[in-house]
Amino acid sequence: MRKNMVRRLVNFWPPLFFAGIKATRISKDFREIDIALKLRWYNRNYVGTQFGGSLFSMTDPWYMLMLMYNLGREYYVWDRSAHIDFKAPGRGVVRAEFRLNEEILERIRRHTDNGEKYLPEFTIDILDEDDQLVAQVVRTLYVRHKPRRRPQSN
Repeated sequence: MRKNMVRRLVNFWPPLFFAGIKATRISKDFREIDIALKLRWYNRNYVGTQFGGSLFSMTDPWYMLMLMYNLGREYYVWDRSAHIDFKAPGRGVVRAEFRLNEEILERIRRHTDNGEKYLPEFTIDILDEDDQLVAQVVRTLYVRHKPRRRPQSN
């Protein structure tokens, strides 16, 4: 699927759309994704800043999707766990960048070659318009090479 089509689809995916979360850029190789969240009446908390759940949600599917695309169908890829550390109130537009490189992909392949699971961790900084840290999210994924199919014996 073409990157612009994927970007449009994810931008209208209800959990992201109704939180105001938008993918602003997806690289052709799905190794770079930029996300933005504008402060709106429907995603602000009681004190008028970004709702923490929206900040957390803006980091949710991206590394899983990026790994699925880059590793291929031979791998199981799931989100395993995540936690968020709030640093400052989010006002205005906040953003997050997701990056994969060949070194990360090779490390995952190396750790899963023998059929074992691997739990890579990714740290995502959520920044405001002045590049101030609003929150930091650590996401742990589950990656495992699918078993190779064996020929059936008669």
